[in-house]
Amino acid sequence: MKDIQKKIHTVVPWYSIVPLVLAFSFNMAVYGGARIIAGEWHHYNIEGTLDRMIPFLPVSAVVYIGCYLFWIANYILIARQEKKQVCQFFAADFISRIVCFIIFLLFPTTNTRPAIAPDGFWNQVMLFVYDVDAADNLFPSIHCLVSWFCYIGLKEKKESAGWYRALSCLMALLVCISTLTTKQHVIIDVIGGVALAEICLRIGKIPAVWGCYEKILDKVNSWIFPKGGKMG
Repeated sequence: MKDIQKKIHTVVPWYSIVPLVLAFSFNMAVYGGARIIAGEWHHYNIEGTLDRMIPFLPVSAVVYIGCYLFWIANYILIARQEKKQVCQFFAADFISRIVCFIIFLLFPTTNTRPAIAPDGFWNQVMLFVYDVDAADNLFPSIHCLVSWFCYIGLKEKKESAGWYRALSCLMALLVCISTLTTKQHVIIDVIGGVALAEICLRIGKIPAVWGCYEKILDKVNSWIFPKGGKMG
């Protein structure tokens, strides 16, 4: 057990383990919970004329699905920062999911998916995506929200190479585009996801907000890692 802990601590500081686990589990709870609660409710289609003009490109599923690796890598990199930055970012991440959950319940949305012929590899991939991911929980787009967090969470991190920060920005933009070309989301979903990430990160940097998050983590970490002491 000690060897496992040592290996984990070489990847991220001990104080970042709980934020990472919480971010993943809370995201799943929000997405799945909203679907369970509002799954049968009336859903609004906010697709516009511009959305109908965007071409359906099944091959863009490689970005839409592959972005999970991007998320894992960047959230770990963000979790390797100093305590203050970690608390600011993950407080923002937590707040964003609360906002998403409220919106998913108060204003459930859907969209129109194209009819896909069951031939060709990427068509099969898209049919699989449509099968496992219902057309709900669309506004704001969590795909765009998380991808933009991955970029702005490292944007001011001097320790990260400039080329990687630029690559993260490019990847985040590609993910946003892929949500449209796979017809998983509409333009307003993308705007909502990016805007929510920007707003929540600013809220997360408010001393009272990240300070509250830090205090809660101190208590949790002191219970899980009794020899680790407080975050610091």
